[in-house]
Amino acid sequence: MQTVDFFPPIVDDPDHFGAIAVANAVSDVYAMGGRPLLGLNIVAFPMELSKDIVANILKGGYRKAAEAGLLIVGGHTIDDKEPKYGLAVTGLIRPGEQVTNRNARPGDVLVLTKPIGTGIITTAGKNGVVKEAVLANTIAVMEMLNKGASEAMMHVGVNACTDVTGYGLLGHMKPMMTASGTSARIFWSKIPLLPGVMELAKEGIAPGGTQRNLASLGPKVKYHASLSQEARVILSDAQTSGGLLISVPRERLERLMDEMEKHGVAGTAIIGEVFAGNAGTIQVLP
Repeated sequence: MQTVDFFPPIVDDPDHFGAIAVANAVSDVYAMGGRPLLGLNIVAFPMELSKDIVANILKGGYRKAAEAGLLIVGGHTIDDKEPKYGLAVTGLIRPGEQVTNRNARPGDVLVLTKPIGTGIITTAGKNGVVKEAVLANTIAVMEMLNKGASEAMMHVGVNACTDVTGYGLLGHMKPMMTASGTSARIFWSKIPLLPGVMELAKEGIAPGGTQRNLASLGPKVKYHASLSQEARVILSDAQTSGGLLISVPRERLERLMDEMEKHGVAGTAIIGEVFAGNAGTIQVLP
């Protein structure tokens, strides 16, 4: 399997940016149950900036790649007005054992492995209006690999999975339900949120991608009347290096949660369930 992802800095520290970019790039491989094998650096960088900055970006990326067991074997660099970094990744999985987003089944339980809100919090960081502890915690979550969550789900056996990234939680759940010919019901009160994100959402802080995500969902997503606008924005928040959204048979749920704990996947949450019919429809309850 092969995948590619790269983007401009979302945090100021070059080392953290590099690590987040690599964790994000390998996430598609983990979502399919694979093991990342090789990576090629993709670097865009202004020639007039200090070379120490790009060196530290690459060091952060190498550190996270080593944690993933990924070999960075080369890459390509260009001069650009805005720094960008990421990877082209080659991963391995035995044919027929891959997990896709097309096989969620009625009766399945939906499990999310990371809290959401990275887009709102990093936007607040760029604007200098976020508490240091809130941003530091968010960086740690974005740097966390989905390796343990992937290994846990493959050990148990699940029906479907997708990683939650730029289209937000609802934006990734909707195509999973559409492709599977199913619908979903989720509960706002069960969604794990990053500390500080609700307060920032109430201040009207959200990246443009989040607002576009929310506008694009259309009538397939039905919100309970009691859900605030802030809740709707957070559910559409564009994530960087988000967690896995897993559709697991109910009879395997307890074992999956046990395996998540064994693999050190803190914050895993049961957020809803899958139903037959009304393909792509999502009902969001309090």
